[in-house]
Amino acid sequence: QVHLVESGGGLVQAGGSLRLSCAASGSIADIDTMAWFRQAPKKQRDFVASITTDGRLNFADSVKGRFTISRNNANSAAFLQMNSLKPEDTAVYYCNAVTSMEVDGYEKIVNYWGQGTQVTVSS
Repeated sequence: QVHLVESGGGLVQAGGSLRLSCAASGSIADIDTMAWFRQAPKKQRDFVASITTDGRLNFADSVKGRFTISRNNANSAAFLQMNSLKPEDTAVYYCNAVTSMEVDGYEKIVNYWGQGTQVTVSS
């Protein structure tokens, strides 16, 4: 089991910056990927950025060049540095951890989610 807690959300003006943090606890040794998703009102939860244990990065096209994802060495924390924020970035941001375990010769993949943190960007 992995428990995730986000923090760092808030209100910021367009063009500003915000840094989100995700604290992970539990079976963090099983985490393969940590990621950030976001969900605006009445919208689906969309992928934002991810980082694998070996440091491979992925970003959604909408945030590429503006957002940066990072993690600490133990995978006990992940961060999302958001720069040049736009009103369309307004959403609840969720931390995601993907774990992988071998069970009876098969790979078991489980996703864990934090409670979310609100980011509001004013124009």
